[in-house]
Amino acid sequence: MAKAPAKKTPAKKPAGKKTPNVLLLAIDSLLADHMSCYGYKHQTTPHIDKFAQEGTLFEKTYSAHIPTTPAYSSMLTGRDAFGTEVVALRHKGGLTPKVKTLAEILKDEGYETTCIGFTGNPGSRGFDKYLDYAGWGSWNDGRSPKAQNLNNVAHPELDRLAKGDKPFFLMLRHMDPHSPYLPPVPFERMFYQGNELDPKNKSLEKVYQFKPFCDYFRQWFPPGCTDSDYIVAQYNGAIAYMDSCIQALFEQLKTLGVLENTIVVINADHGETLNDHDCYFDHHGLYDVTLHVPLIIRFPSKVPAGKRVKGYNNHKNLVPTILDLAGIKPKGVKFDGQSLMKLVSGDVASFDSEFYITECTWMRKHGWRTPQWKLIVALEPDFHYKETVELYNLIEDPSELTNVAAKNPELVATLRGRMDAWIAKRSKELGIENPMLTQGDWHGHTGVGAFKTSDQAYNTMHIGDPKGAAKLQGK
Repeated sequence: MAKAPAKKTPAKKPAGKKTPNVLLLAIDSLLADHMSCYGYKHQTTPHIDKFAQEGTLFEKTYSAHIPTTPAYSSMLTGRDAFGTEVVALRHKGGLTPKVKTLAEILKDEGYETTCIGFTGNPGSRGFDKYLDYAGWGSWNDGRSPKAQNLNNVAHPELDRLAKGDKPFFLMLRHMDPHSPYLPPVPFERMFYQGNELDPKNKSLEKVYQFKPFCDYFRQWFPPGCTDSDYIVAQYNGAIAYMDSCIQALFEQLKTLGVLENTIVVINADHGETLNDHDCYFDHHGLYDVTLHVPLIIRFPSKVPAGKRVKGYNNHKNLVPTILDLAGIKPKGVKFDGQSLMKLVSGDVASFDSEFYITECTWMRKHGWRTPQWKLIVALEPDFHYKETVELYNLIEDPSELTNVAAKNPELVATLRGRMDAWIAKRSKELGIENPMLTQGDWHGHTGVGAFKTSDQAYNTMHIGDPKGAAKLQGK
């Protein structure tokens, strides 16, 4: 007897054009406290400021997992580091198949998806199309128009997507203000009118003496530069330049007639340590300059204009929020976060005011942050020769300048106990060991294992030149 032909599962019909589009402006290394809409003394983001007035700004969004690779993995999956199993910059392998990315979820819902400037990160899995642009530079290459390079690729792609018959998800990874900070004229002098070559200024001496990074800095600092304020001004100029280029994207959305039906999100993977904590113009360390990131969402039909939300949240809340706004409830997909609309409506005051923080960049550390206290515990010696345990009172010492761990052993034990209990809980729930303990050779040196001394770390870790840095970041 002949078998009946197998029934084919009908393909999901493309969502109608009333289904909202999603535009995610994912900005690398953007320090929230250097944006004027977050209270910075200089007007670095006038266009984003106006955008924020048309949407909702979240004042206390944190990147719990540093740096780029784990941060974006969390941002694009709605999972924490246990859920993604990604904690290191140099993560080995792709994203675990146990989770779905936002691109994969939206594709299943009939969206057309494009990612620009982010072809190598585990969290960027699942886009229909990947495009790239020139997002680095050096002093010898001249001023670096990274944001305009992105726009040159994004404008035609946005035009194509907006004129298509499907809703779209477009992710743009901005590399301004990531180092090298080389904003074009006139942004390079916008926040600095001094003499960056003054031989009497010694503020960059320690930076030039820091062996792991000094070769990299000499490739993009102006030859003979002595003033750290000039480098900070270049960072601010890169933000302002990027802000002006983003405005062109906003105008394009208006011209295409899709702005009001597009969920537009501005978020960052992490902040930036400028001349803070001896971390020198990079984004390592578990200090708040690196953890605190901007988050602004505009979608007039559901997100109120001009609202500022004070409750705590972090990257794992982004995907559930976007799906909530789009009216999408994917079956069988788990999230560690929840929709931020609960904070916007006032139904909930805050999410995760205490949370686990991790870093596997140039140091391997983890810790526990509460509204008042920050505990940082080194998992191996670091190349800055910092103390193994750090404790900061974030109320009395918001810049985290005074380590009070030695004076508060009982408090250290209490916070460490809370952190360990949370780790044990997540390990049991997912049946895995803490990923922070399973990232062998996280530093990129095969066979070295965990550093035994700070001297070993200092003499082993090295950025090199901008081309080497770009390769390290994996685009």
